[in-house]
Amino acid sequence: MNNGVSTAATLPVQFSGVGVASGRVVGPVRQMPKPVQEPAAPGHGVAPLPAGATAESEGLRIKDAAKSVKAELRARAETASGEGREVLEATALMAADPMLIKSAIKLLSAEADGGARTAERAVWEAGAAVAAKLTALGGYMAERATDVLDVRARIVCELRGLPAPGIPSADAPFILAAEDLAPADTATLDPAKVLALVTSSGGPQSHTAILARALGLPAVVAAPGVDEIADGTEIYVDGAAGTITVEPGDELRAAAEAWSVQASALAAFNGSNTLADGFVLPLLANVGTGADAVKAAAAGAEGVGLLRTEFCFLDRSEEPTVAEQIEAYGAVFAAFPGKKVVVRTLDAGADKPLPFLTNADEPNPALGVRGYRTDLTSPGVLARQLEAIAAAEAAHSAEVWVMAPMISTAEEAATFASMCTAAGLKTPGVMVEVPSAALTSAHILREASFASLGTNDLTQYAMAADRQLGPLATLNDPWQPAVLALVKLTADGASLASAATGLPKPVGVCGEAAADPALAVVLAGLGVASLSMSARALAAVAAVLATVTLAQAQELAAVALAAPSAAVARAAVRDGLPILAELGL
Repeated sequence: MNNGVSTAATLPVQFSGVGVASGRVVGPVRQMPKPVQEPAAPGHGVAPLPAGATAESEGLRIKDAAKSVKAELRARAETASGEGREVLEATALMAADPMLIKSAIKLLSAEADGGARTAERAVWEAGAAVAAKLTALGGYMAERATDVLDVRARIVCELRGLPAPGIPSADAPFILAAEDLAPADTATLDPAKVLALVTSSGGPQSHTAILARALGLPAVVAAPGVDEIADGTEIYVDGAAGTITVEPGDELRAAAEAWSVQASALAAFNGSNTLADGFVLPLLANVGTGADAVKAAAAGAEGVGLLRTEFCFLDRSEEPTVAEQIEAYGAVFAAFPGKKVVVRTLDAGADKPLPFLTNADEPNPALGVRGYRTDLTSPGVLARQLEAIAAAEAAHSAEVWVMAPMISTAEEAATFASMCTAAGLKTPGVMVEVPSAALTSAHILREASFASLGTNDLTQYAMAADRQLGPLATLNDPWQPAVLALVKLTADGASLASAATGLPKPVGVCGEAAADPALAVVLAGLGVASLSMSARALAAVAAVLATVTLAQAQELAAVALAAPSAAVARAAVRDGLPILAELGL
């Protein structure tokens, strides 16, 4: 919070947070419902079990409730797409987590500390214990604690016969405020009803932030106090500036109206991006399924810069068959005949654990066996995936490139490239997410054909800041000069590798940074050869890039690199791009 002027005893006029999706809107606040009430503990004047109930019958209730929650989440996943579907499927998988269910059933026993529990209380305590264990692990696993508590609340509601927690309903559009949003909520909110999102916690790469960008909703996260604004209060949200103003005046209302006009007038992307001097910089899309690919193609994407292959593997107890994978990848290739499709091989581990591939007991999963590294402990899965990608490519005309996540050394890049060659894939590449890969990109790209910068992970690893934590949002910002320096090192290393081999070694960006129009200009100036983003971001990014020459982009990139902080870098570049204010970006 800032600007200590109050409209009430404790309510400031303005709240300040991290803007994660641009836009300016005015509307009434609707707060997320308060968390599910904690079930009574044994020994507090309540009967430990309902009349006639036994530990066995309560255990069956828990199993049935968990199955119902899982089925409900999976049904919602079937109607979602992209990030939303991935989040819902992962949450559904957690609803049937044996660790949670077995722990809850064990607590039903009268021998457990404190005496017998009801099914509701047992699930509550078991969920708290699992969440605490994940939090203690830190990093990605700490992020999963939020998912566990969401699932716990849903199972308790199912046991009570109450509706699951979720987005409030209203006849008129509203601005949704919350402490944070559970993954299953952010995945299914209706952009026709929700004007913007504001949360008091969360970070720039939280589920709320990522899905707000995918849905095109203005959003501000890590703004302490917004979860206390009274329902019905009218507020102004500026997603670019990261501010929320209570009871806005005429000037801010006019700014919101102007933004609405500008946004609707923003021309659709024409499918061919160039800078003002004609320099070609392809704009690609990040997709996860064939349905996503069809939408991206319709939005004008010049290809796919990131095909997340995790959809084939989520919510399964065993590896999908090669035939199942061929069908899934082929659906994406079919949407982009003759165009580039960059496939990222399975990025399992950390926040995407798979029972047949990853070890949930790692002390620090974010630094453990994830991405390409799973081939060390589970050889064969990657080779079969490459076989499926090659077969799907043979059945379509898309130009398929394949990259491995979490590559750290030139030796790993060489091994992956040889695996691609063995499978019949001609263009092997690497994800640059680990600082070592950026620092040694000249060596790595002698072994690989291209690189793609995953700015989400690169930022959190460079800054040692968990990308989900609101208190670390300032550190976990792709505008950090240290991160921009790693981007430039990667591009410079690619130039050296190209000169040494006589072959082009393009470097793209497929992280969330590419969807920021101002940062897209900087990335172009740093030497990036393509940008990949959600389909919704294409038009805005293209509109801004069309106003600058490559030389101007290089000048702005130099300004950002020389800045002492992310905030100074962002402000300086935005000052040099007046088109941003004109478009309300």
